[in-house]
Amino acid sequence: MSFIKEFKEFAVKGNVVDMAVGIIIGGAFGKIVSSLVSDVVMPPIGALLVGVDFSKLSLTVKAATDTAEAVKINYGAFFNTIIDFVIIAVVIFMAIKAMNNMKKKEEEKPAVPSAPSKQEVLLTEIRDLLKK
Repeated sequence: MSFIKEFKEFAVKGNVVDMAVGIIIGGAFGKIVSSLVSDVVMPPIGALLVGVDFSKLSLTVKAATDTAEAVKINYGAFFNTIIDFVIIAVVIFMAIKAMNNMKKKEEEKPAVPSAPSKQEVLLTEIRDLLKK
């Protein structure tokens, strides 16, 4: 089998396409959560902490010179990233929990017994006639 045929079979498999869709949606979801954290969650927290803007919090390790920029540790941006992660983890947990609950409800539903086949009905009638 040629390399191109093998690659084509691999690329058009359902799992690969599903994974690609998941990655694209995940990237977009990450942007939404980042915006939620930086634009909605962090400003009120900063206001509660006397107007602190977490994204600008940093520790200067080496001051700027004429030839080089300052070396900073941006711990505020790191703090925002941690909050992003926590929010994403909670949302994913809730989504998986909801899906598991839906699966449990489907499993708990008693299976509707299927109607007996014509052969079973006929055998039941014969049995009942023999009993009489």
